[in-house]
Amino acid sequence: MPRVSIHGVAAYQSAPAHTPLPFELIERHGRTIAAVGLYASLVVIYAWFGGMKFTAYEAEGLTGLVGNNPLLSWTYSLFSVRGFSSLLGVLELSIGALIAARLVNPAYSLAGGLLSAGLFVTTLSFMVTTPGVFLPEFSLPAISVAPGQFLLKDVGLLAISLWIAIDSLAALRSART
Repeated sequence: MPRVSIHGVAAYQSAPAHTPLPFELIERHGRTIAAVGLYASLVVIYAWFGGMKFTAYEAEGLTGLVGNNPLLSWTYSLFSVRGFSSLLGVLELSIGALIAARLVNPAYSLAGGLLSAGLFVTTLSFMVTTPGVFLPEFSLPAISVAPGQFLLKDVGLLAISLWIAIDSLAALRSART
């Protein structure tokens, strides 16, 4: 280390600080890495959840949520339990595909993000209409593991959906300028 004088006092100058490689990558590519992670995570969730909607197990698991919700309970008069679940599976797989199609055109992921946000607003309404979400024997805001905490995760998924829609819109606008 070179010796320098600061106001007449000898001091040693330290070598220039070097940011370690992982932090350099995060500084340079962090936003892109985060965006890819958000898009990919929602695609995986929709592929998994959407695929499960074609099983009897999942179809039966929805009946307490859908049957108690005034926005959706009428669907069981049009579709069987399995039929509605399969229709929901097609919707979820389609939303996942639209979000993944960001690689082709951000207009697709914009549509997917908006549809996804609408779906999560709908599922969050189940928190109000489904018996057993809130635990009155505990003080608020106590909620059950299922269905309460299962539904509460949709707050985060709604936020990711809105972020994807906004990010996709920004990409569309920047492509036009």
